[in-house]
Amino acid sequence: MRRFFLSLAPLALAACATVPATVAEAPAPSAPAAIPGGAAAANDPRVGPIGEAIMARGGSATDAALAMMLALAVLEPQSSGIGGGGLLVIGSPDGSVDSFDGREVAPAAATTGWFLEADGSTPRNRMAATLSGLSVGVPGAVALVAEAHRQHGRLPWADLFAPAIALARDGFAVTPRLSASLATFASRGGRDADGRAMFYKADGSAPLPGEVIRLPALAESLQMIAAQGPDSFYHGAFAEGLAAEVAADTPIPGMTAADLAAYRVAERDAPCVLYRLYKVCTMGPPSSGGVALLAMLKQLERFDLAALGPRNPVTWHLFIESQRLAYADREFYVGDPDHVPVPLAGLLDGGYLASRAALIDPATTLADVAPGQPQDVAVALGAGQAWPEQGTTHFVAVGGDGEMASLTATVEGAFGSGLVYGGFYLNNELTDFAFAPLANDGRIVANAVAGGKRPASSMTPTVVYDPDGRPLFAVGAAGGALIPPQTARAIIAVVDFGLPLEDALGLPFVMAVGGGTVLVEKGTWMEGLTADLQRLGHARVQPFDQLLRTTGALRQADGTWRAAMDPRLAELVRIPPAPASGPAGEGQSEGLGPDTAHR
Repeated sequence: MRRFFLSLAPLALAACATVPATVAEAPAPSAPAAIPGGAAAANDPRVGPIGEAIMARGGSATDAALAMMLALAVLEPQSSGIGGGGLLVIGSPDGSVDSFDGREVAPAAATTGWFLEADGSTPRNRMAATLSGLSVGVPGAVALVAEAHRQHGRLPWADLFAPAIALARDGFAVTPRLSASLATFASRGGRDADGRAMFYKADGSAPLPGEVIRLPALAESLQMIAAQGPDSFYHGAFAEGLAAEVAADTPIPGMTAADLAAYRVAERDAPCVLYRLYKVCTMGPPSSGGVALLAMLKQLERFDLAALGPRNPVTWHLFIESQRLAYADREFYVGDPDHVPVPLAGLLDGGYLASRAALIDPATTLADVAPGQPQDVAVALGAGQAWPEQGTTHFVAVGGDGEMASLTATVEGAFGSGLVYGGFYLNNELTDFAFAPLANDGRIVANAVAGGKRPASSMTPTVVYDPDGRPLFAVGAAGGALIPPQTARAIIAVVDFGLPLEDALGLPFVMAVGGGTVLVEKGTWMEGLTADLQRLGHARVQPFDQLLRTTGALRQADGTWRAAMDPRLAELVRIPPAPASGPAGEGQSEGLGPDTAHR
């Protein structure tokens, strides 16, 4: 049954007492007992310790993941924030799994013509639409924190916000990755005056790695939500101002305060499959990523990947072919289940996936890959591939009791729409809808825009239980359409190859993209398999070096937990010494006066 709801390290946590906890529904045990042995990891090395400190104080793994989500809203504005949304999967020690859909929704005024020009048939220019209010969905991040905390939290509500508030108020050092993102995506990060004031210098240049940024406006927004609860974000003056900001940037009637007031988190049934006796549970629709992940694994189950081994080109040929089949189905059938009849049971039916797996030939490629015909298809849906999200981050927390929290958060593209309100970037999530709402035969595609609808997503937060039913692995990734193959690769690395966590996360990457092209990770032994993959029928094999970001927590042989981020991130998020010119002062950066800098 589907139900709907709204609702730094230890030093940073010391600030908790200064933030009033006034959310009536929040659980507030006087002194929850800590359960030793928790582990957490994110795409920034400062954030895992925040989650672990939360658990050390008696917080649940869910508390830890939510506090990490808020801290990343400060440290990774290019990837996530309270102006975006997220998907959360929580695996309990007893094997039960909850999943929370905090995906952004289209305003009520949105129709199938939302991304069409005035002629009603020509799709708008994608980047022009992205850099406008047309791309902004009602943010779900704050409501996601509220509902997950209501059901699974142990610490007071305001404690979750304290580390993020401290980072925004007191300042944080810029990583090489954030510096590069601000420079590369300056048209979005510095699109409006507030974004430029927060991060850029007078000459328009991005801060150097090691420079300190303070975000007092974001700190103020976080303090408001911590003190007054989630309603302060979705109702009243704050919501009215946010809606007005978006509407003023939208060329047609757009978001209203009523859209924010109407937002609800959806609690979804988490689909699970057995993969070689390991129970794998993930996010269901509107996540198409979760459907693709489970399909890939079940289609590969008939092949002995362990015997083939991780460096065998046949292993990755099979992986590529399975991904092609899974993606054909996900792009054809998956949309918001509250608006279109997604045949989830049919797509994950064992017999159906066995029939799809039978199409895979270990010796050659499929000449053509088309969607299958699962059971329970109420209507025929047209294909409509979404623009892949790239402004995304994934993180995990596992408690000593075995509760696993796997959370993917996003603003869609780097710095979202580039529109800033309250010290944070607003998402461009609506560009994940299909811009052309009709298929060639005139049918409305599954992922067409509609008022109150959530766009399909590649986000794939996942938890895995071992054959004895014990919590084993919390995992997920960032990177749009690259997310499901990254997640599947990590699970196969653990289950089939028995690799340690860091090796599993760092396993070289391969995936199929449109037009029959296969991408292999540049500079790795996977690139060295190019000729072998070509002999197996993959005519276009190309190296690529896009940043991969898989994050996981794995139970060790002794029962303890180990969490880690993707090793590819290590140098990009290392905090360097401050530049010789010195860090930016409080409320200003080099070349900016105190009234304009880092508002």
